[in-house]
Amino acid sequence: MTEKRVKTIAFANNKGGSGKTTTCANVGYSLSLLGRRVLLIDGDMQLNLTLSFFPEDEVMDYACGEKNLYAAMKKEDDLWDYVVHTPYENLDLVPSSTLMSGIEYELFAKWQRELILSRSLKRLKEEGGYDYILIDAPPTLGGWVMNILCASDYVILPVEASPWGLFGVANMFEFLDNVKRLVPELALLGVAITKLDARKNYGRQTLEALQAYEEVNVFRTLIRVDSEIEWAQDNSRPVMAHKKSARSAGEYLELAKEVEEYVCRSKQH
Repeated sequence: MTEKRVKTIAFANNKGGSGKTTTCANVGYSLSLLGRRVLLIDGDMQLNLTLSFFPEDEVMDYACGEKNLYAAMKKEDDLWDYVVHTPYENLDLVPSSTLMSGIEYELFAKWQRELILSRSLKRLKEEGGYDYILIDAPPTLGGWVMNILCASDYVILPVEASPWGLFGVANMFEFLDNVKRLVPELALLGVAITKLDARKNYGRQTLEALQAYEEVNVFRTLIRVDSEIEWAQDNSRPVMAHKKSARSAGEYLELAKEVEEYVCRSKQH
């Protein structure tokens, strides 16, 4: 058996407002521009990853229908039949639902509940033809996030460069250590610093605080504050598709290249 081709990466942070969904969406789109086939999975009831690619009326149709992640998890279905194509080449998505707010209840009585998403992804990983599966996790530390991490090879932790950005990071690292008891191969690919304002010194403080953790990689590419990100979100588009010349568009592309670099490097160890 040759090494598996699909790399599954969770974007997780138990603190809201970290830029997690924005990073997942734009790294995914950037990877697709690099010629990789990417599947995005919206694991958050807020639907923001789905809204990054589809207008609100379409998102609500998915959320209220049967072609969404909640419906698949409730039935413990193969995710193959829940994939929708985005308007962009090489980029597909499994939409979310507002009913994901009840996913912890749905999982509670199920057999091997930490591995339900892993089982649902099995066929897609083996036959889907994807290079990457990127999963946007909700800002919590419960059984559903454990499910997402158990289904992943790597974790990317976006951290906002602000006074509150590091709040809860230690809890996140502890949670990852607990998950690794179930899936020892899970690896923290890196920390991505987001929402950096060059006029303030929070970025340096955030970087120094993260460097205090041993064996934690911090990506070289920093994502700075850019109003074009909000304009892109308002138009349900990745920032590169919205405005190719935007500073953040180039930064997300560089971050995607760095993600590939670290994935390749991790395989060599």
